[in-house]
Amino acid sequence: MSFITPKEKQKEAATVNYTNVASKNLLLIFTRNPQLGKCKTRLAATVGNEVALDIYKFLLNHTVEITKNLSAAKQVWYSEEIWADDIWNPSIFDKRLQQGNDLGIRMAKAFQDGFASGYERIIVIGSDMFDLDQDDLQNAFSELKKNDFVIGPAEDGGYYLLGMNRFKPELFVQKNWGNETVLADTLNDLKNEKYHILEERNDVDIYEDIKDVEAFQPYLKHIKT
Repeated sequence: MSFITPKEKQKEAATVNYTNVASKNLLLIFTRNPQLGKCKTRLAATVGNEVALDIYKFLLNHTVEITKNLSAAKQVWYSEEIWADDIWNPSIFDKRLQQGNDLGIRMAKAFQDGFASGYERIIVIGSDMFDLDQDDLQNAFSELKKNDFVIGPAEDGGYYLLGMNRFKPELFVQKNWGNETVLADTLNDLKNEKYHILEERNDVDIYEDIKDVEAFQPYLKHIKT
């Protein structure tokens, strides 16, 4: 696996061919580097580290497929280090490194960078959403033309998507990230704002999230009784 140095990153950013950058839409994709034992750890507790990694790679590929043709600029924000030769085509996805001690700080930094770069509508998603497609993302951007904020509630009490057309710092602080209270706390921050709630979806964190989903059955044969 090769890595991108800061100097190479600067040179690459100058040559990235963004898709419809003039649209002022920016999609932020937050992802963990797919490394054994370091991703989908709650899922791994049931299926094992190797299967959890295979499932995460499957989800990463799904995320590439539903985002690569989206009418927006795309940025992939890596958790550990930027990988040069992976599934994220640098001619489509601008590669960045997350910065900060918790998820809120990291997302806030990405949004602030996006607005500072001139984008008008910015959405963040994770990379573990099988229950999501390109039309869902396009719809979220459309809602940001009518609302200041958009949020996609997850079944576990969090959210799978957050979008805004102006930065609101309260959304990224005083949250117990990964806890079932995140959605409620975020909606409380938005109570005086014009926002739209998308359909509830299921993200993939634990075995129960995928045990009855056909697409994941090839990965789960070893634990069937």
